[in-house]
Amino acid sequence: MPLYPYGQRRTLRREVVANQVWTFDQLQGILYVVVPIRMTVIRLAAGGLLVYAPIAPTPECIRLVHELEAIYGPVKYIILPTVTGLEHKVFVAPFARKFPVAQVYVARHQWSFPLNLPLSWLGFPLGRTHWLPENPADAPFGDEFDYRVLGPVNLGIGPFSEVALLHRASKTLLVTDSVVSIPADPPPIVQLDSYPLLFHAKESAADAPADNAENRRKGWQRIVLFAFYFRPDALKDPQWSQVLQARKQASDRSKRAYFGLYPFDWQPSWQQSFDCLSGQGRLVVAPVLQALIFNRGANAVLTWANQVGQLGFERVIPCHLDAPIQTDGDTFRQAFAFLSPENRSGRGGELPEADFGLLNQISRRLETFRITPPPGP
Repeated sequence: MPLYPYGQRRTLRREVVANQVWTFDQLQGILYVVVPIRMTVIRLAAGGLLVYAPIAPTPECIRLVHELEAIYGPVKYIILPTVTGLEHKVFVAPFARKFPVAQVYVARHQWSFPLNLPLSWLGFPLGRTHWLPENPADAPFGDEFDYRVLGPVNLGIGPFSEVALLHRASKTLLVTDSVVSIPADPPPIVQLDSYPLLFHAKESAADAPADNAENRRKGWQRIVLFAFYFRPDALKDPQWSQVLQARKQASDRSKRAYFGLYPFDWQPSWQQSFDCLSGQGRLVVAPVLQALIFNRGANAVLTWANQVGQLGFERVIPCHLDAPIQTDGDTFRQAFAFLSPENRSGRGGELPEADFGLLNQISRRLETFRITPPPGP
């Protein structure tokens, strides 16, 4: 996939629960809008490891997994917990080839576009790729794990589905894209290369922000707004004549700096928009999911959120942004309050409606061309 940082992916491993749970973070992004993508590895009581949502199997990543295998036994199970997240699906087959004894379990209702190809045609290993059982107790790891499956939510071109997986022993819940927690400071994996952070910290093409904590934080928070809203209300449409003129005074006109082009005009209200999203230990549903996906099947999503909220976990590890988040079922359910019938605005009053402007336009276009159905129960 042509995603930044291309062939230079670093991997950071972190022990979340001693001798039981580890996270592996990498970066992904477009145009320096970089966010963490995460896989989680859990030790099985009977020996061996389970991998949730594999990331790119770079030599560094595989070496870090092999270090765990040397202590706890081989990777026995690999879980693909989503049917729509291409950044998660694309690495499962190459990752599985690095661990030839592992059994691969995938969420049901898989699909591909523009051709709906069978998994074997997409490189998934024959003979050891299986559908995740509808009854969690029927899974070979069902004595240690429980899970709840969201959806499928009808998106027109294909369904949306996600598997929330509970590790009972550590009371850890693994989710893919459904909820995130947004830190005010850039996560460690993002800090390995400050260039994207400083690029988005600029106020103009001529600006050359110093590499310090304040500017890294500023660039990170703007990156989050890009990633979640595409174009928040505080980001005005560029006047390209001015962008081209400003290029002459750019502090950096190298290829890496897009030859001095900086088509971003941030208004001061961007900080308020970020503050509405962020919060220590807070779980939120990404605005993209709120405006384009979850509102297409509100009842199904709310039912799933209530089921997951009853699983008795103490921490959540999403596949993106911050992790782990110390939380509980009530906080998890509250993240989906924007879908409740009494919430007519659809946002719960927590996120500025103006920031949803572009997402709402996209939603209407998708409905007009009958690519996706309109919002509904």
